[in-house]
Amino acid sequence: MNATVGAAGNALHTPVLLSTCLDILAPALSSPDSVLIDCTLGMGGHSEAFLSTFPDVTVIGIDRDQEAIELASERLEAFGLRFQAIHATYDAVGDVAAQWGKDGKVQAILMDLGVSSLQIDRQDRGFSYSQDAPLDMRMDTTKGMSAMDFLAEASQNDIARVLRDYGEERYAGRIAQAIVERRVSQPITHTGELVDIIRQSIPAPARRTGGNPAKRTFQALRIAVNNELEILARAIDAAIDSLALDGHILVMSYHSLEDRIVKRAFRRGSQSSTPNGLPVELAGHEPYLELLTRGAVKASPEEVASNPRSASVRLRAARRIRGE
Repeated sequence: MNATVGAAGNALHTPVLLSTCLDILAPALSSPDSVLIDCTLGMGGHSEAFLSTFPDVTVIGIDRDQEAIELASERLEAFGLRFQAIHATYDAVGDVAAQWGKDGKVQAILMDLGVSSLQIDRQDRGFSYSQDAPLDMRMDTTKGMSAMDFLAEASQNDIARVLRDYGEERYAGRIAQAIVERRVSQPITHTGELVDIIRQSIPAPARRTGGNPAKRTFQALRIAVNNELEILARAIDAAIDSLALDGHILVMSYHSLEDRIVKRAFRRGSQSSTPNGLPVELAGHEPYLELLTRGAVKASPEEVASNPRSASVRLRAARRIRGE
């Protein structure tokens, strides 16, 4: 589903695995007072599809990016009070459910953890290694430390740890050393400078395979600057707790660190917590989630061809089968 966003000619945005999302969450949205929380509103593509497909559903969209809030609100204005936007990080999902859900619970929760087209395509945001821009990478540009600040202040060991742990960068130590050596003589302020440092730090044979050699470092810095994994770990538990009985949650991850957090949370909920060795299952220890996907759903080759950003998606979903 392609949709042009905003009056200023913003880029086309194609929501990932849209029909799959609609199909999986549909059973939870059958009642006229159903509420869906879109935890990662972005440019509003998924929210628009749910509002159009389910005319009695209210969608609450959360995003930390104020520009995304403004553009999505403009895009979804025609839906009136059926759409509400919340400027926050999505670990506020519990508070949002408490405000908008019946008895603090909602029928469906959607998380699309990919970086939005708004952030990738806007040169001045500094998320892309393919175009030179100020080295920012903050999803909320009104607060927090930018990537430029991090590279200027962090120790060599901390930089290497971030690149290794969040980017799985094989040459994290070399890149970190080169960054620290360069900043002694001049600050690293633009993405192009960082790309040059990365290229010079990686052996030539390694640069010829695996795509752009800056990809892993940029991913790692984005995750660190925005505290993405910490927020996800808090948000996934809060989201599960916010589901009404028979409520559905669907999460789309784009790298293994995210998917691991989601997989563990879903597995924990889908298994009994009765200690091993007991002859009966203890009351209150039964599973509270039913897994709705067999493993992780991936995009089809056809979707990847038409929407390359879907190439790394891993979709998991679950249903709440037991209340508190």
